[in-house]
Amino acid sequence: MTEDSVSKPRTIPAATLVIFRKAVAGGPAELLMLERSGEMRFAGGAAVFPGGRIDPADHELGARLAPHLEADEAAARVAALRETLEETGLALMPGCRIDAAEAFEARALLLESGVLGTVLERFDWAPDLDQLVLWARWCPNWEGAFDTRFYLADLGTGAVQVAVDATENAHLFWASAAEALAMADRGEIRVIFPTRRNLERLAQFETFAEARVHAGEFPVTAIAPRRVEREGVKYLTIPEGLGYPVTAQRMDTVKRG
Repeated sequence: MTEDSVSKPRTIPAATLVIFRKAVAGGPAELLMLERSGEMRFAGGAAVFPGGRIDPADHELGARLAPHLEADEAAARVAALRETLEETGLALMPGCRIDAAEAFEARALLLESGVLGTVLERFDWAPDLDQLVLWARWCPNWEGAFDTRFYLADLGTGAVQVAVDATENAHLFWASAAEALAMADRGEIRVIFPTRRNLERLAQFETFAEARVHAGEFPVTAIAPRRVEREGVKYLTIPEGLGYPVTAQRMDTVKRG
């Protein structure tokens, strides 16, 4: 056993998808968020972006769809699409034309099989994983933490039907990043530390195109929040220089999963 294997905690690979759509009434783009069931172990009752664990089957499919990508990166992109379809019913498959009836059937098939590859074969879909924009990677430095890659995707259209799965999640909604932050400040939703930092970063932009350009201007490295004390006050912090306008929050105000 190496020293690294002893010192580094074991983490759970995961992926999250931040989905943009044009606001029906105009203004900044809206993002799809869901409120997790209060019974869930991680982030119970919190508003988050669609996402979840990366499965072994995601690696197999990722290798077929995007052999040019690093294996973990391809698998994470597959997981982001799979979890989004499972949790929201939104069949976001970049480069594929999909109607509402197909999306409904695809979700039912995914819930039955648990494997996105089965869905793609049934509908002859081949999503272009390169269209997902790598935004960030968060990996708290503790045992059993989720090592989560965040991606951006553009839905484009205004009106779209989505439906909560009613197992892991209780409610879903569309809101601009600024609106979601205001909802959290009013106590209407609860957002955990990583979600709040990403909403603050996303709130700087009105369109997917602006956010995509910004994403390319900063390195994506694993962000591990750290506790620090400043003048007797404890804060939870993240590194500077990664595109986040707010990098510290008082510990007594932090919402955690």
